[in-house]
Amino acid sequence: MFSKRKQEPIKKHIWARPEMLVTFRAEIMPGKTREERTFKVKEVRPNGRVRLYDFPDEHRQSSFEPINFLRAVAGKPQK
Repeated sequence: MFSKRKQEPIKKHIWARPEMLVTFRAEIMPGKTREERTFKVKEVRPNGRVRLYDFPDEHRQSSFEPINFLRAVAGKPQK
């Protein structure tokens, strides 16, 4: 009479997406400019860590500067 509905998986907080740019915190890479600390995300792992293009290993969110989605549009003139 009552059928069990499949529960949808709980979506975890996803802080990064493939191909987006992330910047390591300056404390992790002292003496490097922002451009030298910026890398592109290659893959987001199920555990929330990311793999980067041209940089070894997996890294967690706390290794990077907070993401400002408006940074790219902040310098553009408003209509």
